[in-house]
Amino acid sequence: MTEHEHVRVAVIGSGFGGLGAAVRLRREGVTDFVVLERADSVGGTWRDNSYPGCACDVPSHLYSFSFAPHPDWPRTFSEQEHIRAYLEHVADAFRLRSHLRLNSEVKTLTWDAEKLWWRIETSSGFLTADVVVSATGALSDPKVPDIAGIDTFPGKVFHSARWDHDYDLRGKRVAMIGTGASAIQIVPAIQPEVAHLTLFQRTPPWVMPRVDRAISGVERWLHRQLPFTARARRGLLWGIRELQVQAFTKRPDELGMVERLAKRNIARAIKDAGLRARLTPDYRIGCKRILLSNTYYPALAQPNVDLVGGLSEIRGSTLVAADGSEAEVDAIVFGTGFHVTDMPIADRVVGADGRTLAESWKDGMKSLRGSAAAGFPNWLTIVGPNTGLGNSSMILMIESQLNYMADFVRQLDVLGGRVALEARPHAVDAWNREVQGRMKRTVWNRGGCDSWYLDANGVNTTIWPGTTTEFRRATRRIDLAEYEVLRATGPRTETTSKKTVEAGA
Repeated sequence: MTEHEHVRVAVIGSGFGGLGAAVRLRREGVTDFVVLERADSVGGTWRDNSYPGCACDVPSHLYSFSFAPHPDWPRTFSEQEHIRAYLEHVADAFRLRSHLRLNSEVKTLTWDAEKLWWRIETSSGFLTADVVVSATGALSDPKVPDIAGIDTFPGKVFHSARWDHDYDLRGKRVAMIGTGASAIQIVPAIQPEVAHLTLFQRTPPWVMPRVDRAISGVERWLHRQLPFTARARRGLLWGIRELQVQAFTKRPDELGMVERLAKRNIARAIKDAGLRARLTPDYRIGCKRILLSNTYYPALAQPNVDLVGGLSEIRGSTLVAADGSEAEVDAIVFGTGFHVTDMPIADRVVGADGRTLAESWKDGMKSLRGSAAAGFPNWLTIVGPNTGLGNSSMILMIESQLNYMADFVRQLDVLGGRVALEARPHAVDAWNREVQGRMKRTVWNRGGCDSWYLDANGVNTTIWPGTTTEFRRATRRIDLAEYEVLRATGPRTETTSKKTVEAGA
């Protein structure tokens, strides 16, 4: 290869984070960017997760961009198809299509210290970029456990995030592995159709009622005609969740009352005392994400459903649970989550010292303000380490990180010339110590559970231990004292923006 495209910014991923970054760049006057997407359409996790019953557990008016309000949400909690349609609308409304590079999976990203840019290899070609914004998200790469005997199973196997819509579950004996957010939606959706459903549960989740309803035509009309009413609705939803944060982060014992409500929810639907006991968690509510459903428990009470222990072994078409139970099944659905604390993109990113991001994070993910990693100049992550939420909308956190990204690019322009910003190790460490220090008091660390929030070392590298307001203040702008300013010394051959440039050796 002798020449390729060069851009100011390359964004990876076209979910909420990637499209949000694209919109913000355009609003900042930056049009020299591309959005690299491995699939053939936008949507991220809301494109990939199309399983029966898929819906959001955050209210619609809070689970949308503040700069792209949607007055016509059909329900208070939106289903997958409506959220995906919303993201397609964002791509159109903000004229992002020309920036999209679909079917362009990122293979490697390598920092060129001489030219101060990133060399990017994708499945559709090569390019370079001054700045990379990784918005691959935490829920993008399915995680399937290594179960003994899986290769001997003669039936159908798929993950909830890779649902096989060509396979008809009607009349089949189905095993659902896992009891997380996906499983509690899938189980009631398929239970009436399958011959028998066996749910393999390692740990029961806390499930609260889902206060969902259709949004009336009058409400939608009001939001269209008087936009401030939609903003007020969003503000109310946000404020309620901000007030809840103290219980999660500083006073977990206050969640006892919520636990009692959750136990009543179990008791209303499950009359069998033995089943009720197996569905009642032994850890503090909130330690794992609180799930919302009105149909999960009623589905488990049906005669064609069995609840057994976690899956331990597969012998042909026989699945063996940890409690010794056996089930003959025709299909296995894994609802076992994603690679969250070991994001696969980290294996593909090679920084200034020749190490991959995965190697840099081998003792745990950490970054400056959830965005910048030491040793990786001009690299930003949307939904990075310790930016997740346990009780509110991730869109709020994403928008805060977009503020940070915008000021990052702005500061590069102010500094001028061929320049890069690299997070100082001591700044990253100081931020991480503060976050982990605050984490010690939270329900996620003290609640007595083993959740996907924790990495292999038992460290919570996923959740933000504060309010969204605090995070927005912390990411409002770049503090240059936390960065080393790198300047190039040699010549860099290039033409005008977004044109082809010499690739070099």
